[in-house]
Amino acid sequence: MKRGGCVCVLMAVAAAMSAAQTKTTMTGTCGKPDVQQSVPAGDQPGHMYMVSQGKCSTTGSINGAMAKQGMYSEEIDANATQMKNQGVYMVTFDSGDKVYYKYQGMATMKDGAYQAGTNKYEIAGGTGKMAGIHGSGSCKLTGKGGDNIDYSCTGTYQIGMAMGGGSRGQGRATAPDQAPIKH
Repeated sequence: MKRGGCVCVLMAVAAAMSAAQTKTTMTGTCGKPDVQQSVPAGDQPGHMYMVSQGKCSTTGSINGAMAKQGMYSEEIDANATQMKNQGVYMVTFDSGDKVYYKYQGMATMKDGAYQAGTNKYEIAGGTGKMAGIHGSGSCKLTGKGGDNIDYSCTGTYQIGMAMGGGSRGQGRATAPDQAPIKH
């Protein structure tokens, strides 16, 4: 009898947690990176390792705040036909608050130019009203000639303490992979 009661409570908690997730979409355009450095891998012609950082226009909202600008920092493994990347994307909102996304993606290239790609992301934290934010989603990206890339992302988020061992301290926001200050 007690076991059945526990199952009902767990199911109610799971339903409440899933209902608290909010859907979100973000779109934007990223131009030529402000910083980009590359080195040849040396194993085959055109295979490069790169790091880059740049800014993007961003449209969308989270928790009632409107996105103003995005900034990415990433590492890339690329050749003439494909690339893999991972990095951190930071969105600044009209409130001044920030949300940090960790992402990994793949894309097709043609003659070294970006064609189309996808990525998956996890929300790694935020500041101000975005403190305690967590969530996940995916993006579709399309090359627009030159160094311009358009993106469209969909996902879900929750505001509040992160669940499980990934908690970021006592409700304080931290940057990705930044440990909270111990008191």
